[in-house]
Amino acid sequence: MTYPDAIQFLYDLQMFGAKFGLENTFKLAELAGNPQSKLRFIHVAGTNGKGSTCAILESIYRASGVRVGLFTSPHMVSFAERIQVNREPISEADVVRGVCEMKTLLADADRQDANPTFFEVVTVMALKYFAEKECDLVIWETGMGGRLDATNIVTPLASVITNVELDHQKWLGETIEQIAFEKAGIIKPGVPVVTAENKPEVLQVIGETATERRAPLKIVGAEATGAGLLTSIKFPLLGEHQKMNAALALATVEVLQETIPVAGNALRVGLETVTWPGRMQLLQRASGQKVILDGAHNLAGTEALRKTLKEEFASDSFALILGILRDKQFPEICRMLSSLSDKILLVPVGSERTASPEELKAICRATNPNAEVTSCETLAQALQQTEASPFVVITGSLYLIGEAMELMAISHGKNERGLNEWSPAKK
Repeated sequence: MTYPDAIQFLYDLQMFGAKFGLENTFKLAELAGNPQSKLRFIHVAGTNGKGSTCAILESIYRASGVRVGLFTSPHMVSFAERIQVNREPISEADVVRGVCEMKTLLADADRQDANPTFFEVVTVMALKYFAEKECDLVIWETGMGGRLDATNIVTPLASVITNVELDHQKWLGETIEQIAFEKAGIIKPGVPVVTAENKPEVLQVIGETATERRAPLKIVGAEATGAGLLTSIKFPLLGEHQKMNAALALATVEVLQETIPVAGNALRVGLETVTWPGRMQLLQRASGQKVILDGAHNLAGTEALRKTLKEEFASDSFALILGILRDKQFPEICRMLSSLSDKILLVPVGSERTASPEELKAICRATNPNAEVTSCETLAQALQQTEASPFVVITGSLYLIGEAMELMAISHGKNERGLNEWSPAKK
């Protein structure tokens, strides 16, 4: 099997769609020898910030000398971004080997009930890889929700819930309490849980689940961003929301200090050197142009972006390049962002789920009649039309950010963004 063959095999799994439930993942893991039993995890769920929190935790533990696996999704450009050890993405040779092994397991599996999905297969493939690489700790991000997410077959050292907002309602429930119930599903009996959530109705759900499972609960308040180490370092991730993610990571490290000790210097180095592409990422191009890439794709993420732009770039005018998926709250996102710029370029996202630029254009014009609003056929066209702009903000979808990273040559992986596509499982 070649690398293109392996990637095609993963693409072909998309025909089985996406679904909730742990049965297939448990079956596959058992066939693989239950690699999760050989590993230690920090399991991270949440609506926004879970990837950033994972990146911060990984950076801290790696700085302390721990061999750290990192499992995240979606990827920006290359599939290998999803599975990393000490921030080294899985190699093409290991992807081929892993896919070959999974293909063999799938041939042996009981397929009567349902075909394993892309995410279920990749989850077990990652577990096998981390066990083979003898990781001391795996930072383990949920895909969607938590309770019935394929990642929930592990028993972690700590469960982390960043926050709970309205997103993926079709899958997780229409109310904030229903979504909180799904996120709280990662809480395991006796395993400490740490959260930065502050909404009373959400904390009630998390608290009740923790009490029922006798899991110690630590709540990280907003005051934590202005205390301790975060007041004396230069933190490279922009925005107060990222400081909140950092405070959550620090609280998690503190909870696990007796299990995995981390010295103060490692905390400092880990925080000061963390990178997480595509989330409030500020770039300076060779031309001198400033570009912010941010994958804000729901209302809470968009509000965090808007707040950061107002606080950190209040004196800067910028051109806004915006593309949003149709299954997001795109009218509200358009209204929240279009008032911030007098030059708006609307683009399609590279997904069958994209909202059309013309749909976005009508909303932006209604919200900000004085702005110059342009529909573009492609992101490449929008980038070309903003070459003379000193400052550009690109946002609305992580898929769009991945395309921007590729077009701007700041990611050198192969374009495998299509693997991020998913739809409901076929009946």
